[in-house]
Amino acid sequence: MTTPTTAPETVQLAVLAALDASPAGVLEDSRTLVVEGRKMDGAPEQILVKAAVDSLSRREMVSYTQKDTMVNFLTPEGTATLQNGSQEAQFWKALNLVGEGEGKTLKQVQDVIGEAAAKAGQPTAMKKKWLTREGATFFKAVATIEDTAQADVKEVEATGTLKGGDKLLYDLRKRKLISQKKFIHFTVSKGPNFATTITKLETDLTSEMITSGAWKKASFKKYNFAAAGVPTDGGSLHPLLKVREEFRNIFFEMGFTEMPTNKFVESAFWNFDAMFVPQQHPAREMQDTFYIKDPSTAGAPPQDYYDRVSTIHESGGHGSIGYRAPFSLPESQRLLLRTHTTAVSTQMLYNLANQPGGFKPAKMFSIDRVFRNEATDATHLAEFHQVEGVVADVGITLADLIGFMKEFFAKMGIENLRFKPAYNPYTEPSLEIFQYHAELDKTIEIGNSGMFRPEMLEPMGIPSNVRVLGWGLSLERPTMVKYKIKDIRTLVGHKVDIEGVRKAAGVRLDKPVM
Repeated sequence: MTTPTTAPETVQLAVLAALDASPAGVLEDSRTLVVEGRKMDGAPEQILVKAAVDSLSRREMVSYTQKDTMVNFLTPEGTATLQNGSQEAQFWKALNLVGEGEGKTLKQVQDVIGEAAAKAGQPTAMKKKWLTREGATFFKAVATIEDTAQADVKEVEATGTLKGGDKLLYDLRKRKLISQKKFIHFTVSKGPNFATTITKLETDLTSEMITSGAWKKASFKKYNFAAAGVPTDGGSLHPLLKVREEFRNIFFEMGFTEMPTNKFVESAFWNFDAMFVPQQHPAREMQDTFYIKDPSTAGAPPQDYYDRVSTIHESGGHGSIGYRAPFSLPESQRLLLRTHTTAVSTQMLYNLANQPGGFKPAKMFSIDRVFRNEATDATHLAEFHQVEGVVADVGITLADLIGFMKEFFAKMGIENLRFKPAYNPYTEPSLEIFQYHAELDKTIEIGNSGMFRPEMLEPMGIPSNVRVLGWGLSLERPTMVKYKIKDIRTLVGHKVDIEGVRKAAGVRLDKPVM
C-alpha cells in the first residue's frame, strides 16, 4: 500500500471546502471527499485525511468521529476465480458429457487445469453433482452449471460485500477466495473556529512580536499538556569509572579496605618528606610538581614525628646514614597538588602505627587522581588516576609481594608477569612489573612495586619486624586498551565524546586488558 503524495494543506483545504458547501456543515463520509480530482475512498487516501482532520481539530476548526468499516477484498485465489472460474467449474469444463466422449482420469484433468485446481475442484464438483464417475474416469453429469463462486467473488469485487449475508462471506473466506480488513473513515463537522482558510498559528511569543504589537492579531497554538516531552537522558558512567569499579571489586575480593583519598592538596611533608624522599630530589622541582600559590603553606606536622623524620633525613638511623643534607621546615610546609596517592598511604600507615592498641596488620587500597607538571600528548596528561595497594604485616617478604602481584593481576586476566629491579626513594627493594602484550608483540610495563624502606616506616612508629609492601599502576592505560582508545586526550578532558560515554559498553577485567 503506497500513500499518495498529496500536500497536507491541500487535503485540509478540501475538507474545509466540503464542509462549507454542505448545508448541514457536515461531511458524513470522508470517503466521498475529492482532492485534485481523486476520490479519497481508499485506505492510503484516508491516512492523508486522518492527518488533515487531526491538524484542523487541534485548531478547533473541525471536529470529527472515526468510523470503522470491515471491507472484503479478493485474495490471489479469488482473483483467479474471477478470471478463470471456480476450481470446481474448471474441473467440470475439462470433461466430456457422459455418453458424448471418453472420460478423463484425475491425472488427465490435472494436466489441463493444474494439480492444485484439480485436487481442490473435484470434491466440490462431485458434491454439487456436476460429475459422474466410471471407475477411474470422470464425466460431466449435467450439460450446464451455474458457477456461484465466480459470481460471488465478482459481487465482492464490485461492492465489497455480498447480498447473501455473512454466511456466504464466511464460506468464501474459508475457501481463501476473499479476505477481510478493517478500514477507517471519518464523519467531519464544523468546529468553533471554522474558516475556509488556514491561518498559521504562532508557537512562541517573541520579543519582536511584543515590540511591534503583532501579538495582538496573532493566533497562537494551544499548548498540548498531554504531549510527550523529549526523553531525558539518564546518567552514564564514564569508561574510567567502569574500569575503576572493576579494580575496586578485585581489591575487595582480596580483603582490602579503601583509603580516603578526598584531599587533592597535600603538604610536601606528607607527599615527600615522610616517604623519605630527599628535599633536594628532582621530583620536587617545578617541572614535576604543581605548587599552590595561595595559600602557599600548610600547618606544621606533629612535632615529635617531624623531628624523627628530620633526623632520619639529616643524620640517618635504623641502619641508614640518611641523606646528610639540610632539612627545612618551610620546605616541608609547602602546599602542592599531590603527585601520588602514596601520600595518603603514608598518613594511613602513620595512623596505623599510632592507633589505640598499637599496630595491627592491614591491607588497604586507593584509586584516585594525582597531578604531575608534564607536557600533554597522546599518552600523558597533567592529571591521571593511580591505583595503589598496600599490605602491612609481620615478617612478610619480597616473595609475598610477588605473590600478591601475581594474584592481583591474574584477577584481571594478566599472567606470565616479569619483574625487573628498579629504584624508588621510598621502597627497597623495588620492582617494575612487565607483561608480554600479544597484540603489540612486545613486553610492556604495567606497574611499579616495592617494600617500603625502614627509614620511612620506623619514624612513624611501625614495629621493626613489620614489613609493608605496595604496588601501583595507572587507571587510564587499562581503560584505553579495553576500549581501544589511542589518545588519552579523548578519554579525559574537553575532547571527550559525550555520546561515546553514553554508548560505552560495560567492562569485565576477567580477560587481558594490557
